[in-house]
Amino acid sequence: MRTATAAEPCPRAVPCVIDHLHRDVAVAEDARAGRFTHAGVTLALGRRPDWIAGGLPGDEEWRIEWVKLYEGLDMAHAYAVTGDEDHLETWQDLVEAFCDQVPVGHDSSDVSARRLQNWLYAWQRFAAAPSFRGLRPGLAARLVERVDADAAHLAANLTPERNHRTMELYTLLLAGLALERPETAAEALEELGRNAETDILADGVQRERSTDYHCIVLRSLLGAIDCARRFAMTPPAALVDRAGRACDFALHVQRPDGTTPSLSDGDVGDFRTLLELGGELLERDDLLWAATGGRRGAPPRRRMVTFPVGGYSVQRSGWGEGDRPYGQERLAILDHGPLGDGGHGHYDQLSVELVGAGRTLVVDPGRFTYAEEGGWRAWFKGTAAHNTVCVDDLDQTPYRRGKPKGPAPVARLVGRVDAPEVDLVVAEARSPRHDAVHTRHLALVDGDYWVVHDRMRAPTPHRYTARWHLTPGAWGRVTVETDPGQTTVQAPGVTLIVPRGCGAVAIEDGWVSAEYGVKRPAPVVVVESDGAGDADLLTVIVPRDRRARAAVALSEPEAAVTVVLSRGGHRVRWACGESPAVRCRRLPW
Repeated sequence: MRTATAAEPCPRAVPCVIDHLHRDVAVAEDARAGRFTHAGVTLALGRRPDWIAGGLPGDEEWRIEWVKLYEGLDMAHAYAVTGDEDHLETWQDLVEAFCDQVPVGHDSSDVSARRLQNWLYAWQRFAAAPSFRGLRPGLAARLVERVDADAAHLAANLTPERNHRTMELYTLLLAGLALERPETAAEALEELGRNAETDILADGVQRERSTDYHCIVLRSLLGAIDCARRFAMTPPAALVDRAGRACDFALHVQRPDGTTPSLSDGDVGDFRTLLELGGELLERDDLLWAATGGRRGAPPRRRMVTFPVGGYSVQRSGWGEGDRPYGQERLAILDHGPLGDGGHGHYDQLSVELVGAGRTLVVDPGRFTYAEEGGWRAWFKGTAAHNTVCVDDLDQTPYRRGKPKGPAPVARLVGRVDAPEVDLVVAEARSPRHDAVHTRHLALVDGDYWVVHDRMRAPTPHRYTARWHLTPGAWGRVTVETDPGQTTVQAPGVTLIVPRGCGAVAIEDGWVSAEYGVKRPAPVVVVESDGAGDADLLTVIVPRDRRARAAVALSEPEAAVTVVLSRGGHRVRWACGESPAVRCRRLPW
């Protein structure tokens, strides 16, 4: 970046934790034409748009994302690679129009904070381009003045808690460093340390218990550590400690393909660059290994991990250090914790996402929208939109857009046994809306496939419905075959088996949203039992389209299942009480 002068101020360059993102020339070309795409919707608003009234009617999230002006980074990239001055002119038109129209404090603190970050990031990317000769007369000084004013308003109006506060404090750190306001930067850094202790739980899970928001918060924490060290500041010990713990969770919930699932209100994300930054800043080889798919660093020591406070258990067959390639490993993530703080928590207790053989087998459908219109917010947040059991078609707690009111559903980890040939996680959920107790036994057998036993117990009869959400790639490609011993469901890359007596099987329509505002149809495998208080639903889920047989024997307080695969198989027996126990015997070929 050019050296600032008295005539034309220019902020100092700061580390950009999203520098690898927003480098799309097509997005820049659209912005140059006054077209903006968010939440799957493109609007033509011009290069000097109405920043206050413009946007998508009925969905305030569209305007919220638009005014953050991520496109500025794409325009700066296009300017750097093409030298076309009109990309710079477009960005100047947009930010100048914003300053003309939108008063300080018009938007919420979190929206203003993200916009400030993107203005600074885009400005320094423009300034680093070989052809950059400065902004139009008077604009640099005006932007510095506006950033200062926005930062002052932000400091006086910080969100009280959670992910918005973390991001806002990080913005104050960036603004303080970029504009050489050392007191602002120092205060923000110290408060980030205190905030990290309340935002990141003791086991490393961010308090909203969303995988996507967790990584977004971690991005701010690691970015703050990077900034501090580059500018000869000492990051608070609490900040470094909690960032390290948060890296643990981000590491273990990463899918074998490098993406992170959208559990509890978020999008599917790729945070490998973030893990790589964590590995370098914290000198951790396990993070480097996961970030690079095993090309750098060393494999993590643990495969079977539980986060007892956040409420997640993870099963993983390996880290690509053996005969199976990194991307072919098996992964299960089971949610057995409370609803996340605030309004992000989905009604998904005991839901699971399964990955294996290079693809997601059963998937968390995501969030799709925060808008109430059409009922989509309620659907994606509801229990039926997750891989768990619904009782009488009820959500685990009544739907509210924000944080639930009244008695909350309760989930807990009953126990875990990592035995030869099998890892068993047992968890329980209770809802104030009914008298049924749901106990889920999740067994990863031979590091290859899963047996899921949903044990439902109640003094009154109910309809129990277990749902398995398949990916959009399975739409129109599901077959169901029923014979006297079992029902077999096959879809691309996965086979589901329900033994006789463990539920009636059907297929219903569902949806999956990997990114905000975009949903795709996807099939749902439904396993149902109706008319009794006690029921046992059992599903065997096998990666790939593999022929398999399964038979179950239930005799309180034990359950056993025999699974016969194309080559061999297993007999797995487990206890159904408060002290989980499991045994697995391999069958001969």
